[in-house]
Amino acid sequence: MIGAKKTVRTMILGAAFAMLVGLVIPQAGAAFAASEVRVVVNGTAITSGDVAKRQAFLKLQRQKGDAKAAEDQLIEQMLKQQEIARVRMSVSKEDVDASFGRFASGNKLSTAQMTQILNQAGVGVDHFKAFIAVQMSWPRLVNARYGSSNKMSNSDLVQRMMENNKQKPETTEYILQQMIFVVPASKKGIVGKRKSEAEASRSKYPGCEQAKVFAATMRDVSVRELGRMLAPELPPEWKPLVEQAKGNTTATRVTDKGVEYLAICSQRQVSDDQAAEMVFRQEDLANAKGKDAAPENANSTKYIAELRKKAQILRP
Repeated sequence: MIGAKKTVRTMILGAAFAMLVGLVIPQAGAAFAASEVRVVVNGTAITSGDVAKRQAFLKLQRQKGDAKAAEDQLIEQMLKQQEIARVRMSVSKEDVDASFGRFASGNKLSTAQMTQILNQAGVGVDHFKAFIAVQMSWPRLVNARYGSSNKMSNSDLVQRMMENNKQKPETTEYILQQMIFVVPASKKGIVGKRKSEAEASRSKYPGCEQAKVFAATMRDVSVRELGRMLAPELPPEWKPLVEQAKGNTTATRVTDKGVEYLAICSQRQVSDDQAAEMVFRQEDLANAKGKDAAPENANSTKYIAELRKKAQILRP
């Protein structure tokens, strides 16, 4: 999970220079004919309009922008989207909007200017944001499914510690709870009210042992035990809020479930084998990203292959 935002940054910022070069010559908005179905993935259609937008997006990245390459990307994205939805591990709309804003500001543009550029290029904001959402969410699934299967061996840990002056690195261990002020999908209009309720509850939060009793005094509030979590394991959307927390609760976030905050039951510095492995893995990930390594790894490729094998992919 720790690599989700870094992954989307690597995928998208790789296109930043090409996109900015493209701004030198204004591009006319593409006028698409009525869309027709090109591919159906597990009952969901990919249209010629979708393919045209992905072709435009590929061209912005100075990549091969033929229809087949675009279709292949969209089929894989659809498989990922469907699996993300199935296991309910999508990042929130708020996370996607924030990422879009960071991408715009990183290119010294406002979100309105970035929207105009995407529309003129024939990509469109919705198409781009759907791409962002998958790039942020997919690493979570891969990590959740395979994260524990690639543990470092004792010999690997010893070797890395020898390289680290025989010292085990330290990291912060948190014991966390998640307070969820539920907002049903049919009542998104009450998000503001629920956010106010969640914020007000933080000052009254009685501690983790009494959290469930506390939640029972409010309407539609649930408590989820997250247990022990090391700093490198923190989900990227929560990491800054946990690290910047004052007191025993974080600031609130709006998610697809409602309005949430984390309660920090305890925290301490640890240097056991698990902590060392997490720190070393984080270092390896950072080094790989610094070398422009491909964001997909072997486990991701394996996961996608399994989804493809089970999928029904039809071309009318």
